[in-house]
Amino acid sequence: MRLLTRTALTAALTVTSVVALSACSSSDGSSSDVGEVTRGGNLTFALSVDSHCIDPQQVGNNDAIAVARQTVASLTTQDPDSGEIKPWLADFTQNDNATEFTFTLTGDATYSDGEPIDAASVKTNFEAIKELGKAGKSSLGNTYLKDVASIETTDDKTVVVTFAEPNAQFLQATSTFTLGLLSPASAALSVEDRCAGKFAGSGPFTVESYEQDQQVVLRKRDGYNWGPSTNDHTDEAYLDTVTFKVIPESGNRTGSLQSGQIDATAGIASQDLATFEGGGFSQNTRSNPGVVYNLYPNESSPKLSDVRVRQALSKGIDRQELVDTLLGANDKAATGVLASTTPFYTDFSDLLTYDPDGAKELLDEAGWTVGSNGIREKDGTKLSFLVTYWQSPKELLELVQQQWKEIGVDLQLKYTSNAEASAANSVGKENTYELFYGNLTRADPDIIRTVLAANGPGNYNRRDSSEVDEWLTKQASATDQAERQADVDEAQRLLLEDAHSIPTHELSTTIVSSDHAQGVKFEASSRIDFYDAWVQQ
Repeated sequence: MRLLTRTALTAALTVTSVVALSACSSSDGSSSDVGEVTRGGNLTFALSVDSHCIDPQQVGNNDAIAVARQTVASLTTQDPDSGEIKPWLADFTQNDNATEFTFTLTGDATYSDGEPIDAASVKTNFEAIKELGKAGKSSLGNTYLKDVASIETTDDKTVVVTFAEPNAQFLQATSTFTLGLLSPASAALSVEDRCAGKFAGSGPFTVESYEQDQQVVLRKRDGYNWGPSTNDHTDEAYLDTVTFKVIPESGNRTGSLQSGQIDATAGIASQDLATFEGGGFSQNTRSNPGVVYNLYPNESSPKLSDVRVRQALSKGIDRQELVDTLLGANDKAATGVLASTTPFYTDFSDLLTYDPDGAKELLDEAGWTVGSNGIREKDGTKLSFLVTYWQSPKELLELVQQQWKEIGVDLQLKYTSNAEASAANSVGKENTYELFYGNLTRADPDIIRTVLAANGPGNYNRRDSSEVDEWLTKQASATDQAERQADVDEAQRLLLEDAHSIPTHELSTTIVSSDHAQGVKFEASSRIDFYDAWVQQ
């Protein structure tokens, strides 16, 4: 959900086999026979917010991504079960040290304005994304294209992208919506027109209309026949249209689904999910891959520069209580820096055990003594921290607040708008914020480097380089999967042992659908995909 400067980033960060993903958890309340796929019709999906932009190369908000992902095809696709990168619009090769990637376009795919998807247009897309990134408008894409040394077209079908440094993450990046392809004419549009949906995409749907804060209507692309192999079919979308209605209030989304005014949504509050167990409804839940929700300590703060204090804060969180008390039955406590659906995931839950007695001992050793009100003090300073945040449920951090109070730590919470939280946690205030709260979705472990590397674009810790950065750099250049697994594991272990990362829980998305709507699913990054969706006529 959300990156290049901290302001842009805020809008959102037992060993399995090398690329194996945990299966998505799901509950299906319907046992009815849905019958054969039918073509045509409209599916209405409710969004909780309109971020006023649906340009796939600019958006970072999950609701906006649900719209934008349908409008673009990508060079590659990622298998949601195995994590494997496969060809989509192009076949691909890379050199031995992951500095040079060659893409050979296949087929005769076109943009919705009729222009061919050729090598020159791919180059135009990547260069435009870099320019958007410089303007702070494509933080994710600019991160993926960081350190590009050259983009060359050797013929009409071949693009060679060369990086100044090894970049093992890039193939996965080319499967994302952010590097999805738009017609070259779209690069000349203003950022406002692009946000308004006036671009020409390469995907199975086009933007028919967009009324801000009301709805977006997508229409299927006639003649589209280059769908990815990771979907159930490759020709035109089954649906004629998808209508996204903006319904900000959770109770209204619940009522709209019950009454049939909408067909599906990912915006049902966890306490209302039981309402849709059976009775003509089904649910599908999947954790978002990438960096789980964290309380990132700003280590330029004297209090948080002490590793014992950071370790105590991590030991003082009962992660399972967070899930059992406030989240859904299919939600998961954090078991590491990475979510369980991320390629190269490893379970590090043994480093995240709830241990309030151990936390108290560490704080005693660090010289923080319990004051008269139960909050620890040292040299006249209280052990108190402020976190400014916007993500829901806000009750989750209120529970952390209670848990930390038991070990003598005061957590002050400021729940505000996305924009205000971004400003409070911006780079310009890097020495004033104390804890940064958030996550970032991506189905590649390099997301850790993006968020936590001392020399990376995030560096939420505001710390100096250390051993962990060497491992993060190594994994970025490892093309051997076993080697990369070992590098990622060692980086995670160090981040957790020294509490540079204080994880809480995995972000998950639950799609709730009426039996009228079928085939609304997740792609590998847990983005919602309507290409295989259809409605019973």
